[in-house]
Amino acid sequence: MLCGLGRVGWRVFESVRAAGLDVIVIDTQIATHDPRLHGARAIKGDARRQEVLEQAGIKDAGGVVIVTGDDLVNISAALLIRRLNPTARIVVRMFNQNLLTRFGSAVKNTVALSVSALTAPLLALTAVCDDTLGVFKLSDGPRQISEFVVAASSHLAGQLLRAFLIENDLIAFALAPVGGSTPQFLLDVPLDRVLESGDRLVVCGPTPRLRPILERERGNLLPGVRWAGIIRRWLRTARRTLLEIDLSVKIATPILFLTILASTLVFRYGFETDWGEGLYQTVSLVATGSELHGEGRPQWAKVFLSILKLAGTALIAAFTAILTQYLIRARLGGALEVRRVPDGGHVVICGLGNVGFRLVDELTNMGERVVVIERVNDNSFVATCRRKGVPTFIGDATLAEVLRQAHAGAAKAVIAATSSELVNLEIALLVREINPELRVIVRLTDPQFAEAVREAADIRHAISVSALAAPAFTAALFGDRVQTLVTTVGRTLVVIEVVVDADESHLVGKSLRAMLLDYHMVLVGMAGHDIQNLRGYRLAVGDRLTVVAELPDLERLIRRKPFPTDHGVLLESFPITAKESLQTVIRALRHCTTEEAQTILNQVPCTLTEGLTAGEAQELIEQLHRERIQARSIRMS
Repeated sequence: MLCGLGRVGWRVFESVRAAGLDVIVIDTQIATHDPRLHGARAIKGDARRQEVLEQAGIKDAGGVVIVTGDDLVNISAALLIRRLNPTARIVVRMFNQNLLTRFGSAVKNTVALSVSALTAPLLALTAVCDDTLGVFKLSDGPRQISEFVVAASSHLAGQLLRAFLIENDLIAFALAPVGGSTPQFLLDVPLDRVLESGDRLVVCGPTPRLRPILERERGNLLPGVRWAGIIRRWLRTARRTLLEIDLSVKIATPILFLTILASTLVFRYGFETDWGEGLYQTVSLVATGSELHGEGRPQWAKVFLSILKLAGTALIAAFTAILTQYLIRARLGGALEVRRVPDGGHVVICGLGNVGFRLVDELTNMGERVVVIERVNDNSFVATCRRKGVPTFIGDATLAEVLRQAHAGAAKAVIAATSSELVNLEIALLVREINPELRVIVRLTDPQFAEAVREAADIRHAISVSALAAPAFTAALFGDRVQTLVTTVGRTLVVIEVVVDADESHLVGKSLRAMLLDYHMVLVGMAGHDIQNLRGYRLAVGDRLTVVAELPDLERLIRRKPFPTDHGVLLESFPITAKESLQTVIRALRHCTTEEAQTILNQVPCTLTEGLTAGEAQELIEQLHRERIQARSIRMS
């Protein structure tokens, strides 16, 4: 059951249907005969109403995904659904960062996901590292997926691919050989290939290991943060402060000081006092209205003192009121932000919503300097960002002057992350005018619109956040968690965390290698294990595997679809030195005696074993090949 068909809801609907699941949709505005539903049943109504849920068959639902745009609606619907169906798995979209983790742990069999939390790491890493396709986190740190072309002058040319990957702790996801040969993906990547200039590689690994390789192969080192001198920064702050001051403050201030100067001159030359005494008497009269008797003074002096008292009182009152109002509006805070803005090499974030604030967190945790531009002054994240030491400007990022104040033209990257797709596109095009070479990351929703922006406007990093997040909601129905989804060399790859449950009898006790071969996956991480030392490992209940698979294989993986055991292994030949080990293999496979194993070997070529899946057969063949034993997989009739 899917509740909510907004921007994210439609992407989730497509993802759930791609997984081969029957879907019933509940939405307050859906047209029940919408052709985009492809015949799926739709109910127009509020998912917080019991009669609507019962009409949709809530008691028979195996899982519910709630993705409306309101946290209160999502929570209310989730609690009602949990009461009506205690066993259904519930996946809830959440915006509130504080509720995100707490709600999922408080309500049993419920998972709370945030679109911003799922997509912000990718946007952040794309800003820092060009050609970043995806990012995900393992227990020992983040992993980055990137692609690059082997440069003509690269030391990688002529190096064995397997040696390069081992040396740099990387995993190959795809290889597009130079010359237009067919690209190879995941398990099909030829690790024994010698790399050539022009080969296109898609690899995954720790960011610190991958970043130097990318910079070297691209030949354009990313700029470091550049700071102006302290004098220049404070002069810049003073100039910005003067520009920010209201006209009324600018008028009242010089009048007040001119009055003080004129009065001091009168005391000095008219009353023949010292300069210091004249200034003291003036300030006393203006600021405190203290008594200054006029006995023995000429009439003009009495008139002057009276006027000075009245004018001083009025000027001080006006100046105090106007300046206080200016400070209360905190516009001076924006002026002071200028001194903390680098001259270049930083990342500019436009828009401080849920995604924007997540980006600030991700980038500052990576050690990057960040500057934020937010249109709304009372945004709840502004004060938090400033406390984190992040310069935050209140202004419209669609104005060139505002971007120049943030030194966007010399930045490492600009991220347009507002909630409006039109505004984000406008920001991106404006940044391109300021600096055509600048990296721009654009947050969009519609994947087709994002693709059109990439192709027509030549903005490479136009990213649909809803398309990236949607598979995560589908996988959560099965207890799995999609880490990221990337598109490269014409294929879509999904990084997903898989949990082995006790009721998955076809997986428990199965060889890890055979499972990877059957589902055509590559292992990138396993909680509590070093993936380099898992040869011969058999799956156990509770194992958490992080794997990458192609999108067409995702449905089989999510549903744990068992594979037919219709394969066998045909033994063709073997060296005499492998005879003893081969007898041991036959005895284990056939559960026979040594004499029976010897009899089988005397009948080569012969069938070693039957009743295997394709992956199990391939694993056995790999094991035999290490002993130089020739064998091949056959399908049994």
